[in-house]
Amino acid sequence: MIASLRGTLLEKTPGACVLEAGGVGYLVQVSSHTAAGLPAAGQPVFLRTRQIVREDAVQLFGFAAAEELELFDLMIAVSGVGPRLALAVLSGLRPQVLRRAIREEQVGLLTSVPGIGKKTAERLIVELRDKLEALALPAGAEPAPEGGLLPRSERWNDAVAALTRLGYTAAQAQEAVRRVAGTEEDPSLEQLVRRALALLGKPATPGKERP
Repeated sequence: MIASLRGTLLEKTPGACVLEAGGVGYLVQVSSHTAAGLPAAGQPVFLRTRQIVREDAVQLFGFAAAEELELFDLMIAVSGVGPRLALAVLSGLRPQVLRRAIREEQVGLLTSVPGIGKKTAERLIVELRDKLEALALPAGAEPAPEGGLLPRSERWNDAVAALTRLGYTAAQAQEAVRRVAGTEEDPSLEQLVRRALALLGKPATPGKERP
């Protein structure tokens, strides 16, 4: 099993690269995001890899970020999701966005990836939601907003709950609170709700927004 490669980049395309290590050129399939981050040909490269051995082929998939590899391994364990489809998902959605889409059951976002139908999207959500909750996030994978208010803090959750009681979906509420939290140093619960409502296009009623 080839777990990683360190060598010289010989060539690259949006979906693959050739990396020379120890005098051997390895063809490595990569996501568009990993490909975009590769240096110019002739420069040193390190990739985490996963080798997939089939009866008719041996394929090597490479990842610049450990989080991409973790998500890749989780997805290929889902029925109906092979390595190429998993790589297509990672090309269409960055890891943080993919995590959020699964946690918040955003079927529409998942089906925006070519090759992912509604049933496959629903399988990904059902089979991976709990696993993603249990999987520790790598450092920097889901950074706190600039204002410093962490997602899932008590104030964050209270603001989201207040918005959902007003009829917004959990995804809408969380996105609005995230945007507000990122522009405030230390927003109060009232500020979070009022400004999130303004973003969502519904004015707050004085005295009604506090849970």
